[in-house]
Amino acid sequence: MVFTIMNRGGAETMVMNYYRHIDRRRLQFDFLVHRETPGIYEEEIRELGGRIYRLPPITLSGLAAYRREVARFFDEHPEYRLVHGHCSELGYWVYREAAARNIPFIAAHAHSSPLGMDKNSLFRFLLKHLMRPYLTHRFTCNELCGRWLFGRKGMKDAVVVRNAIDAGKFSYSPETRERVRREMGWEGKLVAGHTGNFSWPKNHEFLLRVFQAFLGLHPDSLLVLAGSGGEKEEQVRQEAERAEWRGRIRLLGGRDDIPDLLQGMDVFVFPSWFEGFGIAMLEAQAAGLPVLASDRVPEDAAVVPGHVSFLSLRESPEVWARKMEELARGWRRNDTAAAIRQAGLDIAGNAQKLQEFYLEQGGES
Repeated sequence: MVFTIMNRGGAETMVMNYYRHIDRRRLQFDFLVHRETPGIYEEEIRELGGRIYRLPPITLSGLAAYRREVARFFDEHPEYRLVHGHCSELGYWVYREAAARNIPFIAAHAHSSPLGMDKNSLFRFLLKHLMRPYLTHRFTCNELCGRWLFGRKGMKDAVVVRNAIDAGKFSYSPETRERVRREMGWEGKLVAGHTGNFSWPKNHEFLLRVFQAFLGLHPDSLLVLAGSGGEKEEQVRQEAERAEWRGRIRLLGGRDDIPDLLQGMDVFVFPSWFEGFGIAMLEAQAAGLPVLASDRVPEDAAVVPGHVSFLSLRESPEVWARKMEELARGWRRNDTAAAIRQAGLDIAGNAQKLQEFYLEQGGES
C-alpha cells in the first residue's frame, strides 16, 4: 500500500477498514509512506502485523534522489507481488519501477477528482498519462474519480471499491453520547463537528465563516474539529486561538475515538471543495447525525434517507448557519446501521471480496 502518510484521511481510513477485516493469515498489508513523521495509524498497522517503509517526500529538486530510493526499495524487497498505490498520479515512479521488475499486480486507486486548475495541474495531467501504461489494474471509489485519473477508456475495466465502514461500530448510543459530552465538557452546548485533515479541499476557511454566523444564532455552540495534518493546519490553529472566538472552537488533533466523538456531536458540517466519496460523512450518518454538505460532495455519499442536506458553496455563511440550525433543532437520533448495510457499505462483505480479488490476481502462496 503506497501512501503519503498514514493519518486519518479518507483513503487511509478506507484502507484501514479493509485491513482490519481481511484474513491476515492469508494476506498482509505493508505500507510504503513518504514522511519520516509517524502517522496516526502506524501503531495499529504494526499491531496487525504490517511493516512500514519510508521514502522521502516527492519534490522537483529531489526527484533524482527519490527515483534512486524507489529503485533501491524494490531491489531490496523482491518479495512483493502486489503494489496498490493511493497517491494518485504521484505514484508514477513507484509504478514504473514495479513494472520494470515484472510485478504482476500494479494498481493505482482514484480517490478524488481535483477541482479546477492550480499551479500543479499541468504536472498532474502529465503524470497521470505517463503512469497508465505501467498499471495492470485500476481502482476507484466512483466513476467520476476514475474518469479523471484513468480516462474514459481506462475506466471501462476499473474496479470500484466501496468506501465501506464497520457500521455497527458507529451505531448511536445514548449512554455513549452522555459520557462523551460529560468528558469533553460539551454538556449544555450545541456541538457542530467536522472530521478530516486540514488540506485545502476540506474548506476550513468557509467552515469557520459559517460557524461565526452560527454563533449569532446559538451563542452557546461549539465547533469541534478532529483531525491532523495538511497544509492549512497551522493557519486554522492560529485562527481558532483568536480571542474573539472565546474558546468556542476546539481542535482535538488526530483521534482514534472518532465513533465516540460523533456520538457527542449535534450536527456534522462538510463544506468540501471536492471529495472522491466522503467517508467522514458516511461515518457521521452511521452515528445518526444530520449532515450538511456542499454540493461538491458526490450525491452517492448520502446513503441514509433524510440524514444529508446539500448546499451550494455560493450560498452565504448565513444561509449555511440557518440550515445548520434547522437540522439540529429537534433532531432525533436513531440506529442507522441497517441502512448502511442495505446500501452495501458495511465492511465485512466488501473486505472478503477485495481479499479474494487480491489473492486471485496476485497468486496466493
